[in-house]
Amino acid sequence: MALTRTELSTRARAAVGEIGPVTDFFASLRELDGRDDVLDLTFGNPHEMPLDGLVRAISSHTEPRSVDWFAYKSNENEPREVISTALTTELGLDFAPEDVALTQGAFGAIALALRLVGDAGDEAILPTPGWFCYAPMLRLVDMAPVKVPLDPQTYDLDLAAIERAITPRTRVVVVNSPANPTGRVYPRQQLESLADLLESASVRIGRRVWLLSDEPYRRIRFDGVPFVSPAACYPWTLVDYSYGKVLLAPGQRLGYLALSPLLPTPERDALRAALVPVQLSMGWGFPDAIMQYSVADLEDVSIDLVELTRKRDRMLGALRSAGYRVTRPEGTFYLWGDAPGGDAARFVAALAERDVYVMPGTLFERPQHFRISLTATMGTIERALPAFDDVGARLLAGR
Repeated sequence: MALTRTELSTRARAAVGEIGPVTDFFASLRELDGRDDVLDLTFGNPHEMPLDGLVRAISSHTEPRSVDWFAYKSNENEPREVISTALTTELGLDFAPEDVALTQGAFGAIALALRLVGDAGDEAILPTPGWFCYAPMLRLVDMAPVKVPLDPQTYDLDLAAIERAITPRTRVVVVNSPANPTGRVYPRQQLESLADLLESASVRIGRRVWLLSDEPYRRIRFDGVPFVSPAACYPWTLVDYSYGKVLLAPGQRLGYLALSPLLPTPERDALRAALVPVQLSMGWGFPDAIMQYSVADLEDVSIDLVELTRKRDRMLGALRSAGYRVTRPEGTFYLWGDAPGGDAARFVAALAERDVYVMPGTLFERPQHFRISLTATMGTIERALPAFDDVGARLLAGR
């Protein structure tokens, strides 16, 4: 009897299929490594030396202070206490250390959340345009992504569309605020309406619908825009966070998953008890020892938000003056806009001919849009603007 192909599991093939366009785009950028003439406005990577506070924190904990300094670390007490205290102050909710699981960035926190509450065959509702890694992460745990468009004008949550998308298989609804790529920060009223919707839907389908609040950009907001976590509005919320954004150090993997303190006690206790066993089962899903030791030092370290605002305003103003339609982000470090001429692939290719690189909206399933990362230096932004002017004028004129 002939053997069938078994090199990849079904879930692995599904994950590769979902993320393939992103990995292909990333690989194409790697070919540009080492070129000084490249103006890279794609991913949220650092373009300047790391923050002094980050370097000091890591350096100060590198020298061992005990024989077990580099021993196995799971969810250590001291960083959990620091984080729960900071969360209580920041979000106005009474977090306890036991509500916090330390993870390798928000990636690790999301993976943990899906394994805590999701089963094979369950569905998760994803806002679109949204982060392109949600769907492959779901595929890898045999869950199904259900993509629901945001309001096309305001990029608010489309509550009616979310309600229509909920089925008896729905287990998780993802909310990302501030949102990548749109920069939208959802107000309390909208989150309270979503909470009411999810409560009613849970009763209707006879099972709890969980909310995963993806908050890695929570501390990167502009113009004094307030932030409200869904955890304050809906008890059955899991919060994921990454330090990599506010530190602009995505290669140092540090984050956490936090349980809403509003959870009823039985559910809260059950999740608390499952954190370490599930993290162990995932393949030791904890941050490295030095990053855990550094938590207390890193809580107040941040990229320069004043300078980031200056970059946003410079880029936004220049693009709008050139005839581009671009959203004004309330948070994150991205700009999201309409590609001149309506074809993102053509627009991105035309910029690349001028050595300017931006992210095409095709990676967000929006082939008429593009995303710019503002983590580039102001010098890079200034050098890129003439290319935006020329390419935009040509494409808007239909040439």
